[in-house]
Amino acid sequence: APMQNAHIRWVIALAAVLAAFPGFARAEQFKEFGDYTVHYSAFTTDTLPRNIAKNYGIVRSKNRAMLNISVLRKVMGTAGQSVRASVDATATNLNGQLRQLKIRELNEQTAVYYIAETSISSEEVLTYKVNIIPEQESAPLVFQFQQQFFTD
Repeated sequence: APMQNAHIRWVIALAAVLAAFPGFARAEQFKEFGDYTVHYSAFTTDTLPRNIAKNYGIVRSKNRAMLNISVLRKVMGTAGQSVRASVDATATNLNGQLRQLKIRELNEQTAVYYIAETSISSEEVLTYKVNIIPEQESAPLVFQFQQQFFTD
């Protein structure tokens, strides 16, 4: 299936992008919750390669931020197994303006990513509140983090 190959290529490309930018490596953060590790990052979409942005209908812009989340179940002797989850997130700026984020699932053969985009202004600080329920679990994994975006 050519579409699946495109997905796999995208995941590999995104992983390469995240690895290639020292800023991304720093921005790629994670939290541990018992049997799960949640990886998360937020960055401006202008840093995405054109082909990736185009494939996923993401507008490349310094004024758009993308939240990227993946949930891994800990598996002994591996980097973890990607699992599907129900993901909800909001972003609030320092003025208290709340943005409900529309989460999209990118389901690959080996990995599942959850992304959401929002507009941002220069030097804006967003507090992301994330609520995740991994498949076959009932207790939510809840955390929040702050990210400042520089658009100039």
